[in-house]
Amino acid sequence: MPLVHIALRAGKPEAYRQALFDGVYRALRETFNVPEDDQFMTITEHEAANFRYGATYMNIARSDDLVFIQITANNTRGLDQKKALFRRITALLGESPGLRGEDVFVNIVEVAKENWSFGHGLAQYAESP
Repeated sequence: MPLVHIALRAGKPEAYRQALFDGVYRALRETFNVPEDDQFMTITEHEAANFRYGATYMNIARSDDLVFIQITANNTRGLDQKKALFRRITALLGESPGLRGEDVFVNIVEVAKENWSFGHGLAQYAESP
């Protein structure tokens, strides 16, 4: 059950933002075995003065189209799955909305399964067998 936060500079049309949601969700389904309808995602838009990045950090030439994608997920996936996710997100967002690979920044935050409550004040994963 990943929780996805996407941040970008303000000004992109709704179709662009929806393509971000769709591409990330599809990549999660294909590489992280995320179930259908497991979509918990937000997008935040930032004015230029509130969106800072290293334009050439790690010798990657980024542009103002840079998108930060932070995924909080259970700590149950291995390195190969993570690498596959990074590649698939980049490929899909390259297709639509047309992001360059240099402008796709992904971070995974891993948490223990008992750190989730999906509602009703319960720790559903911790209470399951």
